[in-house]
Amino acid sequence: MKRQQLHITNKLGLHLRASSMLAQLSSKYTCDIWVKKNEKKVNAKSVLGLTMLAAGKGAQIEIECTGKDEILAIKEIVKLFQSNFYEED
Repeated sequence: MKRQQLHITNKLGLHLRASSMLAQLSSKYTCDIWVKKNEKKVNAKSVLGLTMLAAGKGAQIEIECTGKDEILAIKEIVKLFQSNFYEED
């Protein structure tokens, strides 16, 4: 199991577009991927679940990957967050 703490820095947080991008990326991997904010934990492959986290700019979340391709999955997810979901400032 791999875990990574992430700080949301993009202007709009995990809004619908960002949640969709994260869900599409997560769906490429066979491992289980979870996103946790406070006490809520949702499947990263679910756009609805991700948007229900209401994780805005400045929120702290945790990504948890478990399975065969967990290392690659977490690396790519971290890159997506570091890119601010390719949003303009």
